[in-house]
Amino acid sequence: MHEPDAQTRELMLENETLRSRMAYLLEQAERNHSIMTRHQAFDLQIVGAGSFQELVSTIFRTLPVISELDTVTLSLADPDADIYTVMHKLGVDYEELQDLSFCEHASELGFEHVEGRRPRPLLGPYAPSQHCAQFPHPPAGLQTVALVPLLRNTRLIGSLNLGSKDPNRFTPALGTDFLEHMGSIIAICLENVISNEMLKFIGLTDALTGVYNRRYIDRRLVEEIARARRQGYRISCMYIDIDHFKKVNDSVGHGGGDDVLREVASRIKAELRISDALGRFGGEEFVVLLIDAGLESASMVAQRIRNSVAVTPVDLSGGGHVSVTVSIGVATLDDFERDHAIEGVAQDLVAQADTALYRAKADGRNRVVTG
Repeated sequence: MHEPDAQTRELMLENETLRSRMAYLLEQAERNHSIMTRHQAFDLQIVGAGSFQELVSTIFRTLPVISELDTVTLSLADPDADIYTVMHKLGVDYEELQDLSFCEHASELGFEHVEGRRPRPLLGPYAPSQHCAQFPHPPAGLQTVALVPLLRNTRLIGSLNLGSKDPNRFTPALGTDFLEHMGSIIAICLENVISNEMLKFIGLTDALTGVYNRRYIDRRLVEEIARARRQGYRISCMYIDIDHFKKVNDSVGHGGGDDVLREVASRIKAELRISDALGRFGGEEFVVLLIDAGLESASMVAQRIRNSVAVTPVDLSGGGHVSVTVSIGVATLDDFERDHAIEGVAQDLVAQADTALYRAKADGRNRVVTG
């Protein structure tokens, strides 16, 4: 056989190069199609998230896998800590969301602010001193990062932070259209779910005093009993009534009565832990759930509340002040009667505290009675 001449060899080499190039392009097209398909499924997942915890958990759990990243974190601008506080009160477990952080001002997110221009994603090498706020728990070997602004219209609400151990993954020359699209979807989902959670919270709070309402306490008590059954701790309940409240209203008017309700709620709350829950049950009655507290410690808290209300008169917004006292009934649940429905156990606990309150009022008021 004759050896191929130089021209033929050149054509063969060119052909082989074209085939390799075509194979590479096909491989890249298939990979891009797979990535796009996974991201479309991810978009549907986060759009369908029903709560803040579900949304953020889905981002942290799914995005690193579908985008082949080594870390994903989220930073949210929260000037008055409203988001953090409300989500905590609605039961968000921040221990499970350790890559979520909040900052007081949007300027802390690290994007350059130019009037009239939308901030763009920032891509480049990972610098521990520069990116410590965005990556509080960076994986070993982190090389490059992308900080993606989360925008609603022109308002910066946060930053989606992506990290990779690949030194070539995020470079300043990389196109950012895909990242910006992903950031816009996540920003919309975050704003929607936060708005819905805020509305939910408003529906569970008392407009006058700012504490929870009966609906929330009833729901929370059922949840806490279920959790206490699993983890083996005790729950106590306090039923609190402002003594002779009708006389207070008659003497200082309904505006003064509202001042008293707000101040009493504030003094009760000051004696509670963040894990406890205070609700207004209507009129001048309040109920407190003390988590992981037995009868003795609950009674001590109740005495502190009774003393706090009695010792200092309430200043009225219209001028002057009025002295008030409260009566408190306390009951504790430490035998969960596991064969009984949780809803019935919850109702019985509140009823026991209510019965103890009735005895406190019958015994002369301004006192604590345990059930």
